[in-house]
Amino acid sequence: MIRPLPIVCLLFAVLAGGCAVSTPQSQPRLLHRADVVPLAIDPAFSFRKTSLFVHDRKEEKQTTNAMVSFERERLGYGAIMGNEITASEGHYFHFWWRAQRPAHLTVRLEYRQENLGAYVQAQEVDVPAAKGTVETSFKVVGDAYHQDGRVTAWRALLIENGKVVALTQSFLWN
Repeated sequence: MIRPLPIVCLLFAVLAGGCAVSTPQSQPRLLHRADVVPLAIDPAFSFRKTSLFVHDRKEEKQTTNAMVSFERERLGYGAIMGNEITASEGHYFHFWWRAQRPAHLTVRLEYRQENLGAYVQAQEVDVPAAKGTVETSFKVVGDAYHQDGRVTAWRALLIENGKVVALTQSFLWN
């Protein structure tokens, strides 16, 4: 007699091995100056998906969409005091990208905020030995969000050996 549970578990393990890699990521570091990096687009690297979310209690509208409600609750989870709630408000960026060959990459988010005009700020995360699909997250929250305003334009770069090998950007980035 064939037992279905071990077969189902084995099938799930095989299928899960081909899914996206979610590597533990170090905290993004804030750059004091966003230096210009030369373009050398490489087809071995590409951005696959981008997810943006703005969490601000003053601008939130009521919704019946369970996914939006859940995301709001997830971002504010654990915030009890007013200053904790304020610190969780801001812009959240999630980028899924693919590297077809092993490489040491740096993922950079460059952005402009409403109160700073054309001044470009940047955050970076190093991803050593990246291969396959990887998720990288950034956030502009707390005082940076409340003092400098909403993010008005952004772009994300994959940098290898000091050259941009892939990029994606918002419509307003120039």
